[in-house]
Amino acid sequence: MASTKAKKTPSKKERGAKAPGKSRKSQSVLSGDDSQSEDSDLPKDETGRRKIKRQYETLLGIRIEKLKGRILNRERINKTIEGVYFICARCKKVCHNMDDGLVEDPNNVDNTCGSCEKPKKDKDKRKQAAA
Repeated sequence: MASTKAKKTPSKKERGAKAPGKSRKSQSVLSGDDSQSEDSDLPKDETGRRKIKRQYETLLGIRIEKLKGRILNRERINKTIEGVYFICARCKKVCHNMDDGLVEDPNNVDNTCGSCEKPKKDKDKRKQAAA
């Protein structure tokens, strides 16, 4: 007759379990303290926005050229104020409307930050004055 022995479960050593505290730590794109020293003198909310902008730049990488001028995310800051992360169509930087300003395009393909829009307005005024 066949003997029926209960199977023994393998011990931690046999399974290859790791010692506690030696587990692998994965690095996420969204975690990391890249430049704490340069943001330490800014308000907490602005520091957070800068961190998120850096994370978007890292995450998007080469696709920033393809997505220029587009809105990435809208957030509700409080009941009346809305925050918008976007990629400026001219300087191709990740911007936030609270920090950089936003000149929103109705078609959502040519959104620009305030610093890039000012030179355009100056050129338009010069053209109208010359005409």
